[in-house]
Amino acid sequence: MKKLTTLLIFLLIVTVNAQTKTTYTYAIKGKDTLQLDVYQPENSVTTATLPTLLWMHGGGFGGGARDDEREQALAEYAANNGFVGISISYRLMRKGEPTGFGCNCPKEEKLSTFKAAAEDYMDAALFVINNAKKLNINTNKIIAGGSSAGAEGILNAVYMREYFIENLEKYKTVQFAGVFSLAGAIVNANYITKENAIPTVLFHGTDDNLVPFGAASHHYCDVDKPGYLVLEGSSIIAEKLRELETSYYFYVKKGGKHEMAGVPLYDLDNVFNFFKQTVLDDKTIQIKKINNK
Repeated sequence: MKKLTTLLIFLLIVTVNAQTKTTYTYAIKGKDTLQLDVYQPENSVTTATLPTLLWMHGGGFGGGARDDEREQALAEYAANNGFVGISISYRLMRKGEPTGFGCNCPKEEKLSTFKAAAEDYMDAALFVINNAKKLNINTNKIIAGGSSAGAEGILNAVYMREYFIENLEKYKTVQFAGVFSLAGAIVNANYITKENAIPTVLFHGTDDNLVPFGAASHHYCDVDKPGYLVLEGSSIIAEKLRELETSYYFYVKKGGKHEMAGVPLYDLDNVFNFFKQTVLDDKTIQIKKINNK
């Protein structure tokens, strides 16, 4: 009940300032028509270019939607705080699959799912960049964001582009200025280097039962299961960024599980202030916040 009340209050707050929402189709892949919703400040100056949050929802690659309540609230918050908020759909490769995305889903299919998500995300980013003038987008200030499956998709797209994307030349204009990951993980954190490391926000629970907080198998599958695949979660990513002297904001929930994949309405002020300082003002900040409650 408390969480519902918090969400209703937040939705009331973000709707005080008006935004405009426009939907575009960015790709058609087989039977999937992939769309994105663009939330603009209603009174934004048409000649101005704005930083952007490009968001990928969660749902285990089998559910979720770009216009879910919290995704919409996040995009509206962005639009009310000097950003363009964009929430995308993508191919839900595990929807209706009997093995789902857990321990019975073969490792090869998991990697193929990650690849498709990274490709879709890059296609959405390319659409945004190609239409930057119409959307009032500053192409040098795009923040890649996602939750759970979406966080895995964006982390792999940003930091493992060379591994998952075949036609790199196609996406040469796509560059990201920041990362916002909720309960996400990467296939191999060694792909994060001094050359590609960017300011990153990470939220994760230490006892996440699906996506590892540190280095562990996805869904904690046993080594003899088809879906055994080691991923490296937020604690590994944050340590890598610390070593590289790159900005990060790491929110740790002691004992927290996968509920940390939910949009943190309670801490968005700190998240966006972090991006304003690091992405817009080019400051270096490293913060680790531990919630013991």
